Amino acid sequence: MHTLLDLRGNIPSMMLVTPGRVHDVNILDNLSVEAGAIYILDKAYIDFARLYGIHKSLAYFVTRAKSNFNYKRLYSHSKDKSAGINCDQTVMLKGFYAGMDYPGKLRRISYIDKILDKRLIFLTNNFNLPAATIADLYRCRWQVELFFKWIKGHLRIKKFFGLSENAVKTQIWIAISIYVLVAIIRKRLNLPGSLYQILQILSVTLFEKTPIAHALSNIEPEEYILEIANQLNLFN
Repeated sequence: MHTLLDLRGNIPSMMLVTPGRVHDVNILDNLSVEAGAIYILDKAYIDFARLYGIHKSLAYFVTRAKSNFNYKRLYSHSKDKSAGINCDQTVMLKGFYAGMDYPGKLRRISYIDKILDKRLIFLTNNFNLPAATIADLYRCRWQVELFFKWIKGHLRIKKFFGLSENAVKTQIWIAISIYVLVAIIRKRLNLPGSLYQILQILSVTLFEKTPIAHALSNIEPEEYILEIANQLNLFN
């Protein structure tokens, strides 16, 4: 299940359900790139020809470099070591074919995560934002992990009612639709509780003639933050 999550509301804006043999990077071909948007991608989506397509669409991307990333440094910029920035460089890809795939300049940022004591390398085509902001943006990718964690934890599909491709996809899409509806309710009613709390209340009041706002009026703030607390492996 390949998901593009809109971080303005933590709601999926695009989703594709494919067989497991379909590699993640192929999904970029189905992406309708929005000019000015920032796409945060993990290393599985590194394909410089496709990333250059995002760049040509006047959008930005932030991703992590692979260990075999081959580049040529053009410039070094000032760095804020207090923010964990080890280096901030303008680079170009080395290699004939790599240069053809992405003929433009890239920004390479080396970041030291003091909590994990780990060095992380980010690549982006955004040269305007501070380097520390680029690192913080990549942290937002954790919301995608939380989305899948929530789906797996609270919308478990214990068994499929049909085994055809259409039946399986239909059941998955029903689960996703429930997530989206609950997220919309939480946002519109400005509720303090977690999505799981709201889902539980709705499940026991499903056949009651009670307005949703009234049924959820006594909901208490809960460990919504606890759902995102386990972030030790944030950049893995």
